Amino acid sequence: MKSTGLRIYGKEDLRVEEFELPKIKDDEILATVVSDTMCMSSWKLAKEGEDHKKTPNDLKHNPALIGHEFAGTILKVGKKWQAKFTVGEDYVVQPNLARDDTPFVPGYSYPYIGGDATAIVIPNEVMELNCLIPFHGQAYYEGSLCEPLSCVIAAFDAQFHLIPHTYNHKMGIKKDGNLLLLGGTGPMGLLAIDYAIHADVKPKTLVVTDINQEKLDRAKKLYPSDEVKMIFVNVNNLSIEEQKKLLLNAVDNEGYDDVFSLISVSPIVTLAGELLRADGCLNQFAGPVNKDFKATLNFYDVHYNFTHVAGTSGGNAENEAKAAEIIATGKLNVAKVITHVLGLNAAAETTLNQPEIGGGKKLTYPTKKFDRIELAKVDPQTELGKILAKHDGLWSPEAEKWILKNKPDITE
Repeated sequence: MKSTGLRIYGKEDLRVEEFELPKIKDDEILATVVSDTMCMSSWKLAKEGEDHKKTPNDLKHNPALIGHEFAGTILKVGKKWQAKFTVGEDYVVQPNLARDDTPFVPGYSYPYIGGDATAIVIPNEVMELNCLIPFHGQAYYEGSLCEPLSCVIAAFDAQFHLIPHTYNHKMGIKKDGNLLLLGGTGPMGLLAIDYAIHADVKPKTLVVTDINQEKLDRAKKLYPSDEVKMIFVNVNNLSIEEQKKLLLNAVDNEGYDDVFSLISVSPIVTLAGELLRADGCLNQFAGPVNKDFKATLNFYDVHYNFTHVAGTSGGNAENEAKAAEIIATGKLNVAKVITHVLGLNAAAETTLNQPEIGGGKKLTYPTKKFDRIELAKVDPQTELGKILAKHDGLWSPEAEKWILKNKPDITE
């Protein structure tokens, strides 16, 4: 069977091309990909090429399919997995296989599985590690966003706080505590806001910072809450000391129980540590590009005030399954993070220019051919514009159906 996909051959060398998929083995699954959302991790992958720890050494002769936030439909199931998976079933994949023997994962390392492709072969290890998960949502884009939400769930679950009068810890953010998201209006920050105000364990106060007032205003509009006190703070052009004073004032100088740093800037990470109250937990959520990234931590506070640090890189199969359930039930409207949609023909350029393009999640429909569309700029008089207007300008199952019906196939 032929597939068309976006493959990486080296640093900034991404190519959309047709290739032949091998016949599946008894322990493999053949599937279509209907949607894939982009992550800044794919931008880092494209920039680093073979220097990336998850890529094979010879990309020039062994290119890998990219894209790791994808959803689709199962086409054929090998004998080994026929009792667990069925033809026609929709699925999502947790790409973080968490294997001890290799860093290789879907969307970075394999020749025949990645989100930016029309069809893929899912290898045995994905099923063995419970990373192929049935999805029962309303639309494929919802399935794609299970992976980024799983990263948020993992990060929240990785927080830890002392059980009173012991040195044992209770996992998760502090219930009814103060939660701070530094640089929290990007797509991952928005998902974190959504999860924080809808999860079973909620903070008392949620403070979100950014340097862009427009993005802060959009976040405030998208995520109202009757249960959590929401504060959005513009720190543009403020010194670190000014930021510290402003953020402490926001919570009556109590400090923060949980701080998530969604940017990798040393002074900001140092500030995050200084904002912690006793037993506060700092989570370095953003993945640094620089392998020598460092920041100052006050070890007086570590010793006497029991402050501590956590960090996660991606989610796991359990987090993905939880995300799939939450999204499918409509508890979170993940469409709020999507700002652009595109066909596979525009995936290479968009991947390489994500920082310059800005906005939130870029949603790719790999079986389709059309240039990148910025949702906020769609003509409201067009058919797609009228659909967006019905859903307050947000992407929706109706919009997805329109794209899949009306845009040409990538192979045409």
